[in-house]
Amino acid sequence: MCCNGLHMDKYQDALNYLYSFVDYETSRQVRSSENYDLRRMEELLACFGNPHLAAPCVHVAGTKGKGSTAAMIASVLTASGYHIGLYTSPHLIDIRERIRVDGKLISQAALVGCIERLRPEVELINTRATYGRLTTFEVLTALGFLYFSQQKVDFQVVEVGLGGRLDATNVVRPEVCAITTLGMDHMEVLGDTLAKIAAEKAGIIKRGVPLVSARQETEAAVVIERFCKRHKAELVRAGVDIVCIVLRECKSAQFLEIKGRRGNYSVELPLYGRFQRENVAVAVGVLEILTERGFHITEHSIVEGLRKVRWSGRFQLLYRRPLIVADGAHNLQSAHELKAAMVDFLRDRPCDKRVLVIGMSSDKDYVAVAQELAGIFDVVVATQSRHLRALATDKLAGVFANTNATVMTAPNVMTALDEAVKLGGKNAFICATGSLFIVGEALKWARKPNY
Repeated sequence: MCCNGLHMDKYQDALNYLYSFVDYETSRQVRSSENYDLRRMEELLACFGNPHLAAPCVHVAGTKGKGSTAAMIASVLTASGYHIGLYTSPHLIDIRERIRVDGKLISQAALVGCIERLRPEVELINTRATYGRLTTFEVLTALGFLYFSQQKVDFQVVEVGLGGRLDATNVVRPEVCAITTLGMDHMEVLGDTLAKIAAEKAGIIKRGVPLVSARQETEAAVVIERFCKRHKAELVRAGVDIVCIVLRECKSAQFLEIKGRRGNYSVELPLYGRFQRENVAVAVGVLEILTERGFHITEHSIVEGLRKVRWSGRFQLLYRRPLIVADGAHNLQSAHELKAAMVDFLRDRPCDKRVLVIGMSSDKDYVAVAQELAGIFDVVVATQSRHLRALATDKLAGVFANTNATVMTAPNVMTALDEAVKLGGKNAFICATGSLFIVGEALKWARKPNY
C-alpha cells in the first residue's frame, strides 16, 4: 500500500518510534516535575543548529484556550503575508495536526524524513542520559522545530504542552508571550493551588519580552504581575487594556468589536463560545505588540485572519439536525464555560431534548465536571475513549445518579452517539464532551455515512 509515494509501513514505523519513548499523554505513568529537564531538549536541538531559534516566535501558555489563541494568531500572521509554522498539542485524530505550515499538516513523508534525521542524535542522547531520557513529546517538539526550519517559516507560533517553566517548548526566545485563562489542572506536576500553577505557567516569561494575559483570578493575576516586574516584561491585560464587546451572534459566527491599544477592530469570529471572546482579546493584544515590534500586521489582516480561523473541538458544531456539538471540557473551568456557551447557543434554538455524551480521563476531576453539567441535560450517556487513562463508564455514570436525567452507559463513543441520536430525535441538542480524546472520536463518528 502506498500514499503519495510513501509506503504506509514506513510511516507507521516512524509513529512506532515516536511512541517508543515515555509518553505521559497516553500512559498511566505518574508525572512529576522531576521528570522534566530542558537541558536534554537544548542538547538535542544543538545537534541541528538550534532550529527553534531560526525564526521569530510567539509562545502561548494557559489552562484553557491556548490552542484556539495560537490558531488565531497564526491565521492573522498568514493573512499578513507571513509563512507560518504552528505547533500545538494534543491532536484530536491525526498526530500531524500538531505541526502545520500555513494551515497545512506536515506530510507523512516529511514526518518520516524528520524522524530519520533525529533518530541517531536521539539515540546518542538517550544512551548518555546525562539529563534523563527524551520523551515522546520532547522528540515531537524537536521534530516540529526541525520541520519549521526546513520549511524556512517566517514565524513560529508555539503552544505550550504542559505548564510552561519545564515544558519542552520553553527553549524558544519569543518576541511576545501569552497566558490564557488559568485553572486547576495537571496538579500532580504544576501544584495544588492556583498560585503555584500560575508560577509554572509564568515560567515562559523572558526578560524584556512583553506578555499578554487573559483575565485571571486574583491569586493568579498577582503571581503573573510579580513575574513580569521581576523580568521587566511589559504586561498587557485582556479585559483592561483590550476589551471585547459582543455586537451580535448568528448560526456561523460571533460579531465582535475589539477595542485594542492601537485601534478598534470589527471582527467576525467563526468560533462559538463566550470563552473565545477572551481568547480573541489575547490574540489581538499579541498581534498589536508584534506590530509595535516592527512586523507588518494591518487592521485589515487582523480582521481577515480572524474571519478565516479554524479550530476543531472547541464548541464545534458537527450537525444541525439534530444539533450536535463537540467540546473538550476536561476540567471544572472548561465545563463552566461550556455551560455558558450552551445557554447562549440554545437561546434562539429550541430543542426537544438535551443529551450529554460524556467521557473523562481518570486523572481529571470528573466529579466537579459532572456536577457543573448536571441538571441541564435530560439524558446522560456516560462513555469512554480508547485512551489508557479513560475513566470507567459506571464510575462516571454514578456521579449523575442523583440528578433528574435519564442516565445510561455506552462502551464507546461511536455507540454513545448512535444512542444519543436515537434517544433525542431530530430536534435534540447533543453535546459530546469530557476529554479531547472523546472529541477526537466524536469527529470520527461525524464522518460516518448519514452522519
